[in-house]
Amino acid sequence: MVSFRQLRPYGLVGLFFSFLLGVLLVSPVQPIVALVPPAQAQANPNLSVTQGVQKTVLDNGLTVLTKEIHTAPVVSVQVWYRVGSRNEPAGMNGVSHQLEHLMFKGTTDRPIQFGRLFSALGSQSNAFTSYDETAYFGTVERDKLEALLTLEADRMENATIDETQLTSEKRVVISELQGYENSPHYRLDRAVMRAAFPDRAYGLPVGGTRADVENFTLEQVQNYYKTYYSPDNAVLVVTGDFSTEPTLQKIRQIFGQVPKRTANPPAASHSSVPSRPSNSRSSAPSSARTPATQQPIVLQQPGSTALLQVVYPLPDIQHPDVPAIDLMDMILTGGRSSRLYQALVESGLASSVSAYPSELIEPGWYEMSITAAPGKDLSQIDQTLQQALSGLRQSPVSQEELDRAKTQLRASFILSNQDVASQAMQLAYNQVIAGDYRFSDRYLAAIENLTSADIQQTAQTYLDPAKRTVGFFEPTKDNGEPGASANGGASRTVENFSAGPPVDPAEVARYLPPTTSDTTTTPQPLPNDFKLSNGVRVLLLADHSTPTISLSGWIKAGNEFDSNAKAGLAALTATNLMNGTQSKTALELAQTLEDEGADLSFSANREGVSIDSNVLSTNLPTVVATLADVLQHATFPAEQLELSRQRALTRLQVEMDDPQQLGWRVFRQTVYPPNHPFYSLPTEESLKSVTRDDLVAFYQQHYRPDATVLALVGDFDPAQVRTLLEQALGRWQSQGRSPGPRYSQVALPRSTTRLSRVMPGKAEAVTFMGYNGISRRDPRFYAAMVMNQILGGDTLASRLGTEIRDRQGLTYGIYSYFVAGINPGPFSITMQTAPDDADKAIASTQVLLQQIHDHGVTEAEFNAAKRSITSSYPVDLANPSSVASAILMNAVYGLSQEEIRQFPERIEAVTLDQVQQVIRDLIHPDNLVIVTAGPGDTANSGG
Repeated sequence: MVSFRQLRPYGLVGLFFSFLLGVLLVSPVQPIVALVPPAQAQANPNLSVTQGVQKTVLDNGLTVLTKEIHTAPVVSVQVWYRVGSRNEPAGMNGVSHQLEHLMFKGTTDRPIQFGRLFSALGSQSNAFTSYDETAYFGTVERDKLEALLTLEADRMENATIDETQLTSEKRVVISELQGYENSPHYRLDRAVMRAAFPDRAYGLPVGGTRADVENFTLEQVQNYYKTYYSPDNAVLVVTGDFSTEPTLQKIRQIFGQVPKRTANPPAASHSSVPSRPSNSRSSAPSSARTPATQQPIVLQQPGSTALLQVVYPLPDIQHPDVPAIDLMDMILTGGRSSRLYQALVESGLASSVSAYPSELIEPGWYEMSITAAPGKDLSQIDQTLQQALSGLRQSPVSQEELDRAKTQLRASFILSNQDVASQAMQLAYNQVIAGDYRFSDRYLAAIENLTSADIQQTAQTYLDPAKRTVGFFEPTKDNGEPGASANGGASRTVENFSAGPPVDPAEVARYLPPTTSDTTTTPQPLPNDFKLSNGVRVLLLADHSTPTISLSGWIKAGNEFDSNAKAGLAALTATNLMNGTQSKTALELAQTLEDEGADLSFSANREGVSIDSNVLSTNLPTVVATLADVLQHATFPAEQLELSRQRALTRLQVEMDDPQQLGWRVFRQTVYPPNHPFYSLPTEESLKSVTRDDLVAFYQQHYRPDATVLALVGDFDPAQVRTLLEQALGRWQSQGRSPGPRYSQVALPRSTTRLSRVMPGKAEAVTFMGYNGISRRDPRFYAAMVMNQILGGDTLASRLGTEIRDRQGLTYGIYSYFVAGINPGPFSITMQTAPDDADKAIASTQVLLQQIHDHGVTEAEFNAAKRSITSSYPVDLANPSSVASAILMNAVYGLSQEEIRQFPERIEAVTLDQVQQVIRDLIHPDNLVIVTAGPGDTANSGG
């Protein structure tokens, strides 16, 4: 379950992580305003998600949107309610979010955690709360569509919300809120928004405040549910591989029986919006507060980096200026060539800059967030920001800038709507917030008609310095170093804890709706696998479902080659690839890509450098040419190295101030000895020691064609792409043998080791528990996956989640996982807890590990876990970029390309005896490394 402020348009800020259910989704396109007739908007069908959509309104008022998309054997079901934090009465901030959590607790007909039902279906399900809406969504195999519809209809009408559930889930929500408190960004944002909107709900956190959450009564939450969770206050969207008429018939049968709530308020009205007259401009919204003073809000609190946040009032989603506002935002922050990136980041003043316009049901805001570079003054950064914005207000943008921004918006729209779940979210957001699922068509057509004068006038209207609210975060510790550590030894406080019985899959099966019979299967296509003349391995898989191409690549040039003294060298080399070649500067490289709405990025990880690009199919030659240029001709300009080093030092400071990141760092360096490649992590000293000569030498040694794999999935002709790649990369050569790091054996800890890192100013603790695990090619891998699914693979359906999160309410999220790569990586259990709950949660986890070690798993658990994994696998492959990543990593791990097709079969072939043996081999309750990072309360000596 997620609470977040705004679904970002076009995926530009794009990804949000659900800690509860582990779903990573691309944000949908922002809803938009109708400025031109729908007929004009259909000029380019590639820019529409509304073709084939059928809108139906049931007798009980439920709005249903259906769209057949037969590109993968999956369907997405989403139910969006027109209620969010905007609707909350005084003293009940966060009740929408609290109710969202409780909607997973069961119904009168199904008194069972719904996460267990979703897991049994193999559904990638989650939920979120925002300002204007609360949404529940899941994607499943097509034969499970009716089951998913049944579950959503059941909890729309019959959710059971009792005192015990509310008490337990309050603790979970407070844990979530306290986790946000760990972030200086969150604390600054809260202060700025409260000042910008002192009398409006938009000024309060979506997730709520601890004081209000603690005081929610059962009656309040039940009444809120009865008031807003009504079919006439909801939108149901179904996209994917189904037939419309039979599905609508099922929807009428399933949802048509849900009655309206008598107390339900009318849905928000959306009047049609007239076209904006030429040479006409509305004034800035008057309903948003104009700050009484231009003095910044200053927070002086524990933290690692200085932050600046600025908020300007904006109109609501229905306003005709919305398309121009979004295009203005793209000009300011759309990529490396954008105005604010050039003014703030390329100048060395800031490490990062981001912005987004929030256009909602009520007047919203435009927010800019800047992270200062080390040692830079916030007032100077603010002055430079104002100068950049003043330039936009005083002079029209160039035609080149305008065209680039329009191209980026168009490309982002297509690229962010490649899969069925993203399209469902786009349609739902438009219908609920903008009042019309077709608004995206009209918006994109309106973008095409905007001129440079329109952008200038928009900047003059909405970037008025007299109407902004400004916040400074000034950290009170300036080196980002953690506080003292404590080692509590191996003692365990477990005497008061008794693990409950394992989850009974028979109980889940009892309440699970039936699935339909679907015997038709289409084998997963396999890629064309070959090598270029110089040894680059290439995997090509044509997929003409969308006019896009996903490129994933891997080079054996990762962090494993770093020495402790030069830790960070691999990452700095990867970062600097795009900073200049023999023929182009960094800005010219960026403009080349951004002129076509394309992207290309390199990032170093443990065992390699990842290459990522998502591009319209017509623009693949530009991406390939740029890729070839930087792989062969990167020059590593000294001034760019210094800027990237500065940003790396800022990231390090942020990491050392984040319990999640710091805890993981300490955990890794405790599990692995100093001579192991996985021990090496950047420090301030190591980053400062890296020279340009180091980068050049690393590049020449490790960036080799015979150490490179490329995977492309999308709309192309394989023969033509093969020729394109050979022409661009064929002259890239390497000498000598490809180097390889040395991996030493890693033994289990002799006993349980407990470490704590005290972090002043934090509110929530993060704990890691585990030791070294297995590699991807370990023959026990598939059995380990089944075992892990039972133990902690799903925080709502696993043993750990059921006991520690759901029953005891000790954590917002708890997971177990294997980091299985080319070489063995860690096995870890991760949890977020209140400081006072850390010891109990750790002790409970240790007892559960002992329980599964001593008694194994049941046959019913075993079978349910296998079904969950195999059922979710087709959903994983429903997005072309996921397919590209899968076939790439199968090649990197040395697996057959048949693996993408055979993975479910290998899971099915796992036996119960193999899982029991894996438990004996890989679960060691008495040999754990336990690391907790957070407030000082976590550094006690108890186990």
